[in-house]
Amino acid sequence: MTENESIYNSVTEILNISPASFGDESYQIWTYAVEEKHEGHIIDFVNLFMDILEPKLSKLEEIGINRDDISIWRIYEYDQQCAMEITPQEMKRMGKNGITLCIDCFEKTYTK
Repeated sequence: MTENESIYNSVTEILNISPASFGDESYQIWTYAVEEKHEGHIIDFVNLFMDILEPKLSKLEEIGINRDDISIWRIYEYDQQCAMEITPQEMKRMGKNGITLCIDCFEKTYTK
């Protein structure tokens, strides 16, 4: 087992959730993903991920995962308008813990 695979498996154990699988077995990036399957069904993604991370940050640091290594991504496919809201409380919570928020929006494409 490589060092990357060992750390990857340790992250899985510490967070007690299974990572997303994108077919890449390099063990370079540990990813957890939640998909909003229905329009109008909004997931409180910042608090969802922070609830997972906050109690485990010190254990992650013990295995060499620094807070600046962690980011929360919101990947958003939109049709006609892209709008999202992040509350001051959510921003404060991420900032207090040194977690970066990344947002990637792209227009929905339709195939005929």
